Amino acid sequence: MTVAPTHLLDTSVYSQVLKPRPLPSVVRRWQQLGDDRLAISSICEAELLYGLALRGSERLYASYERALKDRLRMFAVDRAVAVAFAASKAAQREKGRMVADLDLLIAATAKAHGLVVATTNAKHFNLLEGLAVEDWSQ
Repeated sequence: MTVAPTHLLDTSVYSQVLKPRPLPSVVRRWQQLGDDRLAISSICEAELLYGLALRGSERLYASYERALKDRLRMFAVDRAVAVAFAASKAAQREKGRMVADLDLLIAATAKAHGLVVATTNAKHFNLLEGLAVEDWSQ
């Protein structure tokens, strides 16, 4: 039986798998929920691949292919995500706040699919109304 995802991982959480010493809090929470309850945005995947490209490490890329590639369900940016993004960006602008577009797209993906954002950078997401956020840094 397939279980629906409940959490959308931010890149700060998703990338922990590739670190020599991942945060124990992230490892523990990931294990508690299990892969079936976790998902990523295509934006998160793009951010991770960009980081790997900058490093240019074949060893690190091989680790990604072995440990992460195709491991979790991935949500693409579709119309529902675009609508949620536009509303969030407009609301933030009206309040004079600037939130990075990639973070807004990850948040919009979570909103569009009714998921909780799992992050180690809660400050990037706590300003967004109507978004459930879990801080996995502790």
